[in-house]
Order: sequence, then structure tokens, then C-alpha cells
Amino acid sequence: MLGMDKSLFRRLILSYLLTVLIGIGFVGILISYLVKGYIFSTTQEEMVRKGRIVNMTIQDMQIQSEETEQMLVFLDQSFNTRIWVFDRSGEIITTSTKDEVSIGKSVASSIVERVLQGEDAVNRLEFEGLNEPMLSVVVPWGQEEQVYGGIVLHSPVVGINRTVMKIRETILWATLFGIFVSTVMVSYLSWSISRPLRTIDRAAEKIGMGNYDERIDIKSNDEIGDLANTINTMAAKLDRIDQERKKLDQIRNDFLANVSHELRTPLTAMQGFLEALQDGLIDGEEGRKKYYNVMYKETLHMNRLVEDIFDLIKLENKEISLQPKPVDVNEVIHNTALIFEQEAEEKGVELKVDTADQLPKAYADPVRLEQIIVNLVKNALKFTEQGYISLSTISEEAFIKIRVKDTGIGITEADQELIWERFFKVDRGRSKVNKGTGLGLAIVKELVELHGGRIALESEVDKGTTFTVLIPAYEAPHTELNG
Repeated sequence: MLGMDKSLFRRLILSYLLTVLIGIGFVGILISYLVKGYIFSTTQEEMVRKGRIVNMTIQDMQIQSEETEQMLVFLDQSFNTRIWVFDRSGEIITTSTKDEVSIGKSVASSIVERVLQGEDAVNRLEFEGLNEPMLSVVVPWGQEEQVYGGIVLHSPVVGINRTVMKIRETILWATLFGIFVSTVMVSYLSWSISRPLRTIDRAAEKIGMGNYDERIDIKSNDEIGDLANTINTMAAKLDRIDQERKKLDQIRNDFLANVSHELRTPLTAMQGFLEALQDGLIDGEEGRKKYYNVMYKETLHMNRLVEDIFDLIKLENKEISLQPKPVDVNEVIHNTALIFEQEAEEKGVELKVDTADQLPKAYADPVRLEQIIVNLVKNALKFTEQGYISLSTISEEAFIKIRVKDTGIGITEADQELIWERFFKVDRGRSKVNKGTGLGLAIVKELVELHGGRIALESEVDKGTTFTVLIPAYEAPHTELNG
């Protein structure tokens, strides 16, 4: 991780510096050559202008005279140039410095030809007898159409080269300063990129090890900030998925434990009763009939458990398809009350029915709707030892409201969020008295939601519980309800 960061930092530094160095170096060299060419060109033009001034000064003077020589020396010192004068044959007849070259030597014929045609010679010129590099130009000597020869001006290249070298040195120092500033800026830029990437890398490593609570605190509004936000979102999703997985694992473990417990209890009882019957420990037909009756009830209990489990699995896997049609909810309520009437009387619990007149029909599967109401009444009857159980219906906007109210033991606030879980039982301490699978309310919730309805709970300990179910009315807009 740290090596990656260092490698990235180094690559950013080297790539940026190399780019800056090449760019500034190329520009510096280009400027240097352009300046050198400009200086040489400007100097040549200036020397041509000086040559014409020399011509204008000496064109009316006697060339081989002391006055002319003194004038050439004066012009030499004024212009800081050596001056030669040659005739039409190219022979040098006078100079401003007799000690540098002997009078009588000749200039190249190609230069003489150009000068005699009235042209200036400002190309690379080489003259025999010069002891140091010179920049030379040649202009015609004469007046109007009459050309007597040519005037050569020499300027030492050393001064020009020294000026160019100073310019190059200035460019070099500017380049070094630019590289220094660029290094500082690039270092900061590279650090600003690599530092958050290192933070992201460390956080991603922790997330990869299962620490989904890890978050990246980067506030930049750029691609790195977007990456950090994306990883934070991913971590949050992974955290939720992990929590759901743990919850599902816990539910599965509870499911297996509860199923094992629910099956073990009746099986153990039935095994004991069968062993007693086989060993002839039960005397008389009346005693055996009692044992047979108990085993039959335990068998029914196991059968209900298996059916509830199958129903819940099908609901959760969306394998149950509803067959919705107009249903008379009042009729279902009265039929359900009739089913539990005898059991309620035996417990001394009053079963009340209060249905609304002219109630619209519900759009539901009649079999599953009856299963919802039966499970709610069965649950209420199981936890109500005295008082009453009330079944009522009423129309509410686009829904039919079904209410099952009891005066039973109630449900604590902590348990109210858990009653929809599979195998959860409120009366844990009384499970031997009130037998049940703990799946009824879970199935009810799934069936209600499958109908496109809602279910709500209101309860207070020792005062009772009210379940309210909303099922879509037939008159309301609806679609086919399928699992």
C-alpha cells in the first residue's frame, strides 16, 4: 500500500518535471537561436547602414591620402568596426588599421562582382588575414551610377557571442527557476492526489476485511471526492447487506431451533403414549381412548405446523398466486365467528360481531382472506382469558377496514416489533398452555401485503390488543394480485 503510494508520487513527480524540463528547455533553446539570429541580422543591417555612411563620407575624398586615412580611423573608432576599401579589381587600397592586413591583397572575385553590380554582400564572408572571427559586410564605393570599388566593414564576433551567451545564461537561470517553481507546484499537486488515494486505499483495505463501518472523509469536489463517496456508498450497502445476512442467519437458526422444538414436544409425547400402550400400562378402553385422543391432537398440531411452514415459504418465495374477486367481507366475518363460537364459550369469552351495513365488497382471494381473519381470531382467543373478542368492519376510502379487538394479556412495546417474526411467541412462559406454531401472524402479514393492503397493531399490556387490516375495495382501481 505504502509502496504503491510512493511509486505513484514518484511517477507523478518525474512525469511532470520531465514535461516541464523538456518544454522549458525546448523553448529556451529556440529563443536562444532566434535571438542569436536576430542579433546577427540586426548587426549586419546596422553595419550596412554604417558602410553607406562611410561611402558618403569618403566618396569625394582622395583615397590614398592622409586625410582619408585619418577619416577611416575616426570612423573605425566611432563605429567600432574595421574598414577596408578596395578598387574595381578587388585590390585593397586603404584600411583603417594597417597593422591587421597588408594593403595590396585582394578580395574574393565573387564579392567584387556583386559590389560592382551595386549589391551589398552580407552573407557569410571570409577574408584572408583576419586574426579573429569577424562579422563582415561589403557595400559599393562610389556615387550614383559610378562604382569605384567596395567598402568592407568588419565587426568582432566576440562581442556578439558574448551578448548571446548572456542571453542564454539568463534563459538558463529562468529555466532553473521555472523548474524549481514547477517542482514545488508538482510536488504539492502529486501530494494532493496521492494522499487521498492512500486514505482511500487504507479504507478499502479495511472494508475488504469486513469492517463495513469504515468511511472515507474526503470533501474535495473532484473525481477523487466522487470515488470516495462511491466507496462510502458501497460500504454502507455492504453494511446493510451484512446486517441482513446476519439477521437471516439468525432467523434460519431460530427457525431450525423452533421447528426442532415444536416437533420434538409432540413427538416425545406421542412416543411416550405409544410405549405405554405397547407395554400394556394403560388399563381399560376409556384410558386408551384418552391417550389416542391426545396423540390425535398432537398430530393435528404437527400438521398445522408443517402447513404453516409450507405457506410461509411459498409466500416468501412468491410462489402463491391469488385468485382475487369481489368478496363479501361481512359474510367471511360471520362464518369465522361461527367457527370459534364454541371454543369462545368454553373459555368464557364473549365473541362480538359488528359489521357495517351496505359494506362494499373487497377485491381479494376469498380463501386467503378467510385465512387472515381466522389466524387473527385464533391468536386473539389464545391470549384472552376473560372479557371479549370483537370483529368489526367498516368502509374507509378505497379500502375495507377489518378490526379484531380483544381484552387479552396485551403485547409489550418491545415485543410489538417482533410479533411478525417467524416462531416469535409473546407468551413464552405460557407456551405449554397455549400451543401454537408462532407462524400465524407472519403468514397474516405476508398475505395482507400480497393483497396490496396494510396491517397495523395497537396493544397495551393487560388491557388488550387490536389488529387493523386494510384490504382494497372492489370499486377502487385495482390490478390482478399475483404472488
